[in-house]
Amino acid sequence: MIRRLTLTLLALALLCGQAVAAEKYVVATDCTWPPMELLDENKQPVGFDIDFITAVGKAAGFEVDVRNIAWDGIFGGVATGQYDIVASATTITPERQKQFDFSDPYYEVAQSVVLPAGQSIKSLEDLKGKKVGGQIGTTGVFVIRKSGVPVDLKEYDDVGLAIQDMLGGRLDAVICDDPVAMYYANKKADTAGKLNLSFKTDEKEYYGFTVRKGRKDLVEKLNKGIKEVKASGVEAKLLDKWMGASK
Repeated sequence: MIRRLTLTLLALALLCGQAVAAEKYVVATDCTWPPMELLDENKQPVGFDIDFITAVGKAAGFEVDVRNIAWDGIFGGVATGQYDIVASATTITPERQKQFDFSDPYYEVAQSVVLPAGQSIKSLEDLKGKKVGGQIGTTGVFVIRKSGVPVDLKEYDDVGLAIQDMLGGRLDAVICDDPVAMYYANKKADTAGKLNLSFKTDEKEYYGFTVRKGRKDLVEKLNKGIKEVKASGVEAKLLDKWMGASK
């Protein structure tokens, strides 16, 4: 009887022209990794990931409530159900896949070595003896260490601080994810035109949206939306908006 009444009320709402509210998911993102996620002048989350997950939701029929959540609590929050989705430039790894479910990859990433404009390298070996900066705990730092190239490695809480130190002559190079490098080289007002994306590693990573283990229904919605966003040309527009270049 309850089910029949619910269906009747839904039918009446449709007949009266009332829109049925789309499902809304809470999206967690750590706004410290421009251009993927950052805070605008009003302290609101913006960036490629925010635009992309919003477009995915529109394509798949759901809405998003995006919240700025510190990285050290972001995965615990999705595991306990505080957040439905992590959209925060999260690399899909075998270790993470044991604990969470992921959407299909939505972004391919390489590591970029950024130098002051007019300077270039052909390989990581060319950084031998140089002062190289990177953000603590990021793949760029791991890549430099794994390479075995003897550099003077300096780690920063924020990759933007490393970029500023390089422009100030205190570093020779910075290594970071290529979308971050493109943002600073092409889009950020105080650094655009002052940098050279000199070298990219061959090894690739892939970003995916993270959900609690077992949320196959949500993964299916995300994958549907990702496919449509890529096919419709929306992705290309977002790449140009945030990085100033297409993949």
